[in-house]
Amino acid sequence: MFAKNNIGPFPQGGVPRREFLKRAAAGAAGLAGFPYLVRSSALGKEGNVAASERIVMGCIGVGGQGTGNMRGFLGKKEVQVVAVCDVDKKQRDQAKKIVDDRYKNSDCKTYVDFREVIERKDIDALSLAMPDHWHSIPVVMAARAGKDMYGEKPLARTIYEGQVMRDAVNRYGRIWQTGSWQRSVRDFHRACELVRNGRIGKVHTVEVGLPTGGGTGNRPVQPVPQGVDWDFWLGPAPWAPFRGVMHWDWRWMMDYSGGQLTDWAGHHIDIAHWGLGLDLTGPVEIEGKGVYPKDGIFDVPTEYKFTCKYADGLTMIVANDRQQPKGMGAVWYGENGWIHVDRGRFQASSDKILQEVIGPNEIRLYQSNDHQQNFVDCVKSREKTIAPIEVAHRSISVALLGEIAMLLGRKLRWDPDKEEFVNDDTASRMLRRPMRSPWHL
Repeated sequence: MFAKNNIGPFPQGGVPRREFLKRAAAGAAGLAGFPYLVRSSALGKEGNVAASERIVMGCIGVGGQGTGNMRGFLGKKEVQVVAVCDVDKKQRDQAKKIVDDRYKNSDCKTYVDFREVIERKDIDALSLAMPDHWHSIPVVMAARAGKDMYGEKPLARTIYEGQVMRDAVNRYGRIWQTGSWQRSVRDFHRACELVRNGRIGKVHTVEVGLPTGGGTGNRPVQPVPQGVDWDFWLGPAPWAPFRGVMHWDWRWMMDYSGGQLTDWAGHHIDIAHWGLGLDLTGPVEIEGKGVYPKDGIFDVPTEYKFTCKYADGLTMIVANDRQQPKGMGAVWYGENGWIHVDRGRFQASSDKILQEVIGPNEIRLYQSNDHQQNFVDCVKSREKTIAPIEVAHRSISVALLGEIAMLLGRKLRWDPDKEEFVNDDTASRMLRRPMRSPWHL
């Protein structure tokens, strides 16, 4: 473990990948600040990709989602995974085996402390998949260290953390892709293009349906499993005894997440904004109510509904699917009809709308058919990804504003340009959460 969480300054772009491999090939690995040896098999061509063009990746957080993302990157010929990191030894070892089996060697290194992965100068990019309360600190450190990042949604646990993450990624010129993969799926792309090009007329209302439910009841305090660093898992969150929530049920505790609302906002609110052209702004008023567990350790809302008003008069209603007429997904209502898109569902008020052709001079949205490949391509080209960090920040901000409004039980006014509440000190204090020492932003 390191004594503190600051890893020190790095050049904006880190050590260039080509320069590192050139020195390694010349036998300089292990000298002059390069402690990581590169095997000869990594210096040639693998899958017709030269070593100087390969993206060297570390994976931080290798639970279910993290391992799924890692498998995706292992399937990319331009990517070489060299490190996996997790506070649970069982997950670390499983991830290492997957990587080693892919490359038919035993070279993949394992880590408990993500800072050691970030410090590796041979790593170009990171795949990040930690609980929500752990999203901000590694991103800021990695941006400073010159790493590009594929990070899971929701972007951050608080609006303040999202602002700091966005500013760090932009300041250090890093490539960022949010795991909001619906943007790389044809139906979602098509639905948003139809709405953006006025096929249902001016939109006046949007419904966003997210999952219902969450955790209820209690969990007994129990011994920390062997091989788990529970204190590190808690990180900046308040100290709490181990109750077996670390691999899934952390989603139902406000110290770590906002429940189904924040877990899914990065998908369907993100799509709603995309179809409206509101990727870089937010509402001006928010009001709603939530249903919260009355006892037990879980405290996120199991049902929720809030209404957002935007500056142009648009209304967005975000609620759990049981309170939405069309259930899950995004529904845009316009003067001339409606369009609804969800996973496996794409429908409209008339078939004619779905058959409309988008002309060559109309609005054409960014297109990607493979979310992870889009990240890889952008790491090489240095162009923006289909789900950049500012967009992710604005998407989750809607959910976090709704969370604050429901907790306070009253209407809030928000300035989306300044990103601050209007004349409301109590709400303003809820834009950030204290972090447990020694962790800080």
